[in-house]
Amino acid sequence: LYEDKIKKMDIVDSTNLIPTLIEVSKQKQGDVKLDWMSWLEIPESNYLFQINESLAKKVFQENNLLIDRLRYRKGRGGDAPSVKNYALSFSGDGSGATKTFVSTTFNPDTYSLWNGFTLSLWVRPDEEMTQQATILGTRASSPAARFHIGLSGVGNNIGLGVGGTEINGINNPMEVGKWHHLLVTYAGNDKGTGERKLRMWVDNDPRITDKNNIAWGAQNEATETYTHSIFMGGRNTEGTGYSQGFACAIDEVAIYNTGFDTDGTFANEVYNAGFGYDHRKNSNLVGYWRFDEGSGTIVNDLSGNNNHGTLTTDGTGLPTWEEIKGY
Repeated sequence: LYEDKIKKMDIVDSTNLIPTLIEVSKQKQGDVKLDWMSWLEIPESNYLFQINESLAKKVFQENNLLIDRLRYRKGRGGDAPSVKNYALSFSGDGSGATKTFVSTTFNPDTYSLWNGFTLSLWVRPDEEMTQQATILGTRASSPAARFHIGLSGVGNNIGLGVGGTEINGINNPMEVGKWHHLLVTYAGNDKGTGERKLRMWVDNDPRITDKNNIAWGAQNEATETYTHSIFMGGRNTEGTGYSQGFACAIDEVAIYNTGFDTDGTFANEVYNAGFGYDHRKNSNLVGYWRFDEGSGTIVNDLSGNNNHGTLTTDGTGLPTWEEIKGY
């Protein structure tokens, strides 16, 4: 309807439609903060962009700023409910630590991640990063099957485990006490030798851009007897369970069973949107934990696959819920 009207009107007369487009676009966006490309998927937003690009960008920015203000109002007489964002913090397994983690039923093999995956999460390191530690993941040993991200123990480098491959020399720009967005994408074991590419971004900074021939030995759940579901706040290691704990806070973990970021576009979208980004609008989402429960011992998997997490300890105490005002 709007498109037909725009086609029939000249550029001057089309400005009469602008107030309607702005209002309907705002209504359709609701209280969900969107990145630029997602906002343009709203037809009225796109039509507004066709008429006046600079105005469209201004409306996009103002809408997101308004949503930010409404989300974090503390009930000062307004009629908008206060929406809180939570994360979980973990103690790590250093001397005297209580060894807290989240245990999930998410098994990388169930979703054939060897044929490609994308992992997105926010993390705040809360201890020095010179030790070998895992933010989240799993490791099966016979045959070797890795899916984990953390610290390599060499300097403060980041370490990645992808199938049969361990990558340890990734320069680490993260700072203790600050939130950072990590995104890893893997093209897949089913690709040709030169196309099994692995890429990684920290915030919007590329760390691995074109690593080739990363092989992941496909696992057969019908014949293998071990379980290698992922842990958060440490690693689920075959034979020992919880290991390599890391003192950190984690938020917004999303896993897709396809590798789809080749130039950093998706990494930038998620990073710039902060915790206003909702991964549920994308296809191929197989695991999604937002940590917004704020209490209790369960972290819900919002992907629809019901691989919920359970707050767990290998000592005393549990991971700690923490309200996050921003990254």
